[in-house]
Amino acid sequence: MHKSFIAKEGWPFIAGFALITLLVYLSPFYKFSLIPLVLTLFCLYFFRNPERYFPGERNLVVAPADGRILEINKVYENQYLQSETQQIRIFLNLFNVHINRIPLAGTIEWVDKKGGLCLPAYKQEAGTMNARNSVGLISEYGRILVIQITGIIARRIVCWAKPGDKLQTGERFGIIRFGSCTELYLPLDAKIEVAPGQKVKGGETIIARFEN
Repeated sequence: MHKSFIAKEGWPFIAGFALITLLVYLSPFYKFSLIPLVLTLFCLYFFRNPERYFPGERNLVVAPADGRILEINKVYENQYLQSETQQIRIFLNLFNVHINRIPLAGTIEWVDKKGGLCLPAYKQEAGTMNARNSVGLISEYGRILVIQITGIIARRIVCWAKPGDKLQTGERFGIIRFGSCTELYLPLDAKIEVAPGQKVKGGETIIARFEN
């Protein structure tokens, strides 16, 4: 499921720009067809959905998204974990893969979507003021939370996961269209394996580990 090489959410954009390219090319203004052609190719690239290969150890937490680690903080998470947690913020630019992946195998307990603003996703306040979708799951190492957050360009969050779903580490659960931020909240006993500024790959890069 959701394993096609192009995310299905991208096909309306791809087909639309491709049709515009054809119509402009067949018109007297054919020289301008390069513009929608570039947009078509960009959408193909943006909605790519590559396979990723999880390292295999069940105590490992992997990145829920491609991008760059903005910051790592200790914060009180009051929605789902309701405790002190370790927050890892990942910024996705326009050229990153925008598929979100489950960081640790478990059962989805809670999904909550909220509307909001579209501030630049790298800003700290974007996590509380922008439109966002929260996905809470229970694993054998406790509860963890992933939040999909829109950015200044992103306008829609898609989440395929729903309460009761049992998902494996690295499994796809959603996508954010056109630039965004993803936040991960882990218990304090998780040993963080990344640092601010580091680039990560969703479903592959090890973010943290729990003691067996």
